[in-house]
Amino acid sequence: MCIGNFCNHNVVCARRETTIVEAAHLMRRHHIGNLVVAEEIADGQRPIGIVTDRDIVVEVISAGLDPSVVKLGDLLLEPLVTVEERTGYAETIRLMSARGVRRLPVVNQVGLLVGIVSFDDLLRQLAVPLAELSEIASREWRHEAQTRK
Repeated sequence: MCIGNFCNHNVVCARRETTIVEAAHLMRRHHIGNLVVAEEIADGQRPIGIVTDRDIVVEVISAGLDPSVVKLGDLLLEPLVTVEERTGYAETIRLMSARGVRRLPVVNQVGLLVGIVSFDDLLRQLAVPLAELSEIASREWRHEAQTRK
């Protein structure tokens, strides 16, 4: 299954120039813990970073910086890791694990934002098949008990 089929397509984005205070208000308004920082281009939005509520606390608040002055662009230090929407979820999990990230912007073939996938999304996707696998032994036992009386 392609990651584009079950990623969250309702992504809240902000610009590099957005202040930390404005970002916190956006997170609160949308009940989310992260924002995709994107630049608007002719065909859509190109993701350039992710800022989380934890980034705000660790990098701004605990450092004593003024959140009304610090911009999201100031927090973008590492190159952004993205995943292409046609990538399978097993490969997406490997990518997240290898890069140590809990969220990945999902992009189309030309790098435009189409969604976001998180550790929690993947866990939910895997939980149902794993639960079904855990029932195989008891179902097998019940079937054998009924057919071999």
